[in-house]
Amino acid sequence: MFSKLERSIGAAGLRFAVEAFPGILPMAVKRVIDGVHVVPMGLANAFLIEGDDALTLIDAGYPGKEAAVFGAIRGLGRSPDQLKHLIFTHGHPDHIGSAAAIVRETGARTYMHSLDIPMAESGGPFRPMRGAPGLLGEVICKLFFHPDERLEPVAIDRPLTDGETLPIAGGIEVIHVPGHCAGQVALLWLPGRMLFAGDVCTNVMGLGDPVGFENLNDGRASQRRLASLSFDAAGFGHGPPIARDASTRFRDKWGAEEARPKWAA
Repeated sequence: MFSKLERSIGAAGLRFAVEAFPGILPMAVKRVIDGVHVVPMGLANAFLIEGDDALTLIDAGYPGKEAAVFGAIRGLGRSPDQLKHLIFTHGHPDHIGSAAAIVRETGARTYMHSLDIPMAESGGPFRPMRGAPGLLGEVICKLFFHPDERLEPVAIDRPLTDGETLPIAGGIEVIHVPGHCAGQVALLWLPGRMLFAGDVCTNVMGLGDPVGFENLNDGRASQRRLASLSFDAAGFGHGPPIARDASTRFRDKWGAEEARPKWAA
């Protein structure tokens, strides 16, 4: 399970990370809310959204984890060719690593913010980050993020734009949330009132910062922006999802301003 990561950061580094952050341990595929399942992709999460005649995948985890997606799809009684959409929250290796293999098998249409498309289509290198504030943030960032890493490239079919609603799975709103990554987006699935936060934050030991930021000020603004929204459930690139009262937790952590309404009655 951890062999590739262990080769990258060393056995001692892996033990340190797992002991310091027990919430990074991979989970089993499980239902989050009706229509959404979390799929562990190494030490990162992907999410499957079920539609009547199609499936949508949010993110693609680390390289070599495509079998987890195909297994999750078959476990739902569906077939991989029913995966029609692959939407990326951003272009970092732990979110696009298995994308090329998934697209080859399924023919899924791919979506990403334009600022990150060059990284995905080249397979790296990636823009540098600084660790999250604090000594531990610097250590964890160096363990897990390697900007010179190279991956199999994946072609992006459709750029994403802030504020648009994709006509997919009943409606998915795109919210540009830079800071951790310039082209990062969060995704609001309207029918299920679920936010996919990418790496705006983690939920490893409660809500907290991602491993690092390209721009800390932008990252803080993005956290506050998500805290201003109203949603029930939330999914994260790292850490377990929250099935209910998620926006309350975001407001308690990052926002005092009253949440603006996002959902029709």
